[in-house]
Amino acid sequence: MTRPPTPRANLLWATLLVEELARNGVDFFCVAPGSRSTPLVAALAANERVRSLVHFDERGTAFAAVGYARATGRPAAWITTSGTAVANGLPAVVEAATDGVPMVLLTADRPPELRQTGANQTIDQPEIFGDYVRWRFDLPAPDESVDPAIVLTTVDQAVYRARRSPSGPVHLNLMFREPFLPGPDEAPGEELAAPARWRESGGPYTRYAATKPALDPDEVEGLWEALRPVERGLVVAGRLPSRKHGEAVLRLADSLGWPLLPDVGSQLRLGAASKNLVQYHDALLASDSFEEAHTPGAVLHFGGRSLSKRLERFLATTRPDPYVVVRENPFRLDPGHRVTHSVEADVVDLCTALAQAAERHPPAAAASWTASWREASERVDGYLDRVLEETGNLNEPLVARLVSRHIPEGHALCVASSMPVRDLDTFAASDGAPAPVAANRGASGIDGTVATAAGFARGSGRPVTLLMGDLALLHDLNSLALLRGLPVTVVVLNNDGGAIFSFLPVARHKAFFEPYFGTPQGLSFEHAAAMFSLHYEHPRSAAKVIETYRAACERNGPTLIEVRTDRAENVELHRRLLSEISQPRR
Repeated sequence: MTRPPTPRANLLWATLLVEELARNGVDFFCVAPGSRSTPLVAALAANERVRSLVHFDERGTAFAAVGYARATGRPAAWITTSGTAVANGLPAVVEAATDGVPMVLLTADRPPELRQTGANQTIDQPEIFGDYVRWRFDLPAPDESVDPAIVLTTVDQAVYRARRSPSGPVHLNLMFREPFLPGPDEAPGEELAAPARWRESGGPYTRYAATKPALDPDEVEGLWEALRPVERGLVVAGRLPSRKHGEAVLRLADSLGWPLLPDVGSQLRLGAASKNLVQYHDALLASDSFEEAHTPGAVLHFGGRSLSKRLERFLATTRPDPYVVVRENPFRLDPGHRVTHSVEADVVDLCTALAQAAERHPPAAAASWTASWREASERVDGYLDRVLEETGNLNEPLVARLVSRHIPEGHALCVASSMPVRDLDTFAASDGAPAPVAANRGASGIDGTVATAAGFARGSGRPVTLLMGDLALLHDLNSLALLRGLPVTVVVLNNDGGAIFSFLPVARHKAFFEPYFGTPQGLSFEHAAAMFSLHYEHPRSAAKVIETYRAACERNGPTLIEVRTDRAENVELHRRLLSEISQPRR
């Protein structure tokens, strides 16, 4: 058999790569245009099993892949050309690595004879993502003398490494020589030079068995023996990937009789119901007297880091023992250096095992302990409804509360880092719909937020609300192009700058704070919405926010709702709310 020359070898390898990714369940590709990646794009266009999202900005497509994987639990593939285009993916790769989000990075590159020669658009790509990838491979340039099965086995290993614990991004660096493709009028050539077994099977070339760590019954019993005598315990639900995980933690808290403190990313903060839920724990822990009266004897923490700094400080100060952290990866989660037990296990399985242990040997939990947390949380809920309705101006806690209360059933919520996610965590209503929540809290950056929401909308198949600040939107303005045709409602809180810095000690340095930290922009987003064909609204009252938000959620297309707030008033309101919540009950 005559081996294909370079253009046919390029197309053959790219075709095998795209098809093998699809056979492994990676069927969504985020693509930025570029020359060196031409063979990949040609293979993508010819494969009817896959879908693609094309956007002109590499950073946007990378974050869209993160959003898609957050929604589905499956990796998306990111295709980019060589050079600085690859470097633009680093922020998304950092976020995915830090928060365990699977991705497959496909970066086109120059062949070895052009590396370190001064050739145009040639940088050192194979190690560019460093330790932020779970696995990397520098695939050789397609060549007629190399068995193309190398492509299949490499793809199979890459997807396996992306999905197995600890999940995260993997990097395939793909060299291509010119000419990239056969001419459009050239004969298609021979049948794919791939193993017959692979062509006929329809499955991956190498199958990797899905495994997970088995629970050791002795370890479970030993853990339960440490937890069982505790009368004043807490369950903390950090970031969890799905409602299934959150509900397993909730059932365990019910079995233990312990208060459950849900992070906004736990999938339990919005729309969950239980006598053990303490949604307003962050606000409660602003009170020194509440902290002193509620020192826990033990903590059982599930999932990723919790957003609340007050909770983190509280647990570091009170030193509960045992302090158990349960995660589905081997990474340490112990910023206060107080953890006594770190357990790598499937969250659902361990919750089930501990709940069964609680049935056999009932816990010693004090009912009054849980009731005191729950009753205090309910008082905060009523207080916020009463006080926020009385405020004359629109403010950020109020908007976060309105969005959480009025988001429709079946919708999903994305939220930006900085103040929006904190306001949602602290002030979200307890009686809204159980919307899935996505937030880039691995590295907690504000870049790529719009693109993440676009990917999340495509992956979830749900209408999405995105709550974000003005600087986060300015960081990712061109990703508004990704929202065309999607039912995404962007609620942007425009306080003309970096509101979160106003809460930090540096805000007292008036001489330089405003130009260097406040960074007022003086911009409105009406023309940006028009530029990217988004419907635009600018409500000026709480009633109008509700009206325009409901209408936007019913609209089959993208809407941008801009809510103007005042930074100075925002800081004062936060302090007043937390101060009044902290007052002893009369």
